[in-house]
Amino acid sequence: MKQKLVRQITARLKQQLHTMNEAAKASTEASTGDEGKAEGKYDTRALEASYLAGAQAEQSKALAHSLHVFENLELDDFSPGDPIGPGALVETELDGEISYYLLTPCAGGISIDYELGELTTLSPEAPLYQNLLERSTGDILDDSGMMILEIS
Repeated sequence: MKQKLVRQITARLKQQLHTMNEAAKASTEASTGDEGKAEGKYDTRALEASYLAGAQAEQSKALAHSLHVFENLELDDFSPGDPIGPGALVETELDGEISYYLLTPCAGGISIDYELGELTTLSPEAPLYQNLLERSTGDILDDSGMMILEIS
């Protein structure tokens, strides 16, 4: 089941990488092409486009790294009673709403359809990732009141 999720996330990352590469290409063209030529001494369009192209290139690099990680990622299943750790699929409830989270090594914030709701990836930088670590089924997160229903 988790490998199917990993494949869905990998597909999403490929899509995002393609989009980002196209945007970076367009920004580079805008900064170096005829449209980027200054029309006056205060015209900074080319400079702004080059900054944007640089930032998009960095985003592309990060996405490419995440894609590489997910193309080689295998997640173990957790047994009942195991505490939450990296790779866990966690079902939670908050105010009657069920949410699913997958603790991944990178690419946090990606949402995909899962069962009757949505699954969101959490990377180690996310505060919720840190709050979930070492928790168990039935635990309630103090700061939010979120209850952990299932860990797999």
